[in-house]
Amino acid sequence: MSLAWIGLGSNLDVPSAHVERALDELDSLPLTRRCDASSLYATRPVGPADQPDFINAVARLETRLSPLALLDQLQALEQRHGRVRGQRWGPRTLDLDLLLFDAQHLVTPRLTLPHPEMTRRAFVLVPLAEIAPSLVLPDGRDIASLTAALSDETPPKRMPPKVLPNA
Repeated sequence: MSLAWIGLGSNLDVPSAHVERALDELDSLPLTRRCDASSLYATRPVGPADQPDFINAVARLETRLSPLALLDQLQALEQRHGRVRGQRWGPRTLDLDLLLFDAQHLVTPRLTLPHPEMTRRAFVLVPLAEIAPSLVLPDGRDIASLTAALSDETPPKRMPPKVLPNA
């Protein structure tokens, strides 16, 4: 089994519902099991500012899929959520990023591992640090140090847990 880390985000059509549903659906991917997931976080958009704030989270998966096969499954899940690829960093119903896959370094036209922007994004590092505070990246940098270095960026705001009605 390989360990994969997935970044989730949405800012359209009830974003928290898209992210929560996608977290559940990650556990249904072939040869894959969701092991952990962060809280949901509200973050300002990166890129065009004239769009709604995002809801973000990070999940940890165990999988027998290859990185590219997992990417195919993630993109199919995005499509099921009505993802339209338009403006770069624009609004979307669901964005799933393969952040890390074991300690692999990979550069292909479709996929770069580790994700090239993850170490500069509080909306990735903060939820990642929540569920894996001692995680060390393939290049030797640790999540705690990278998160602390983002002090000049507005941190994501943790959303309160979903309260279920009494049965």
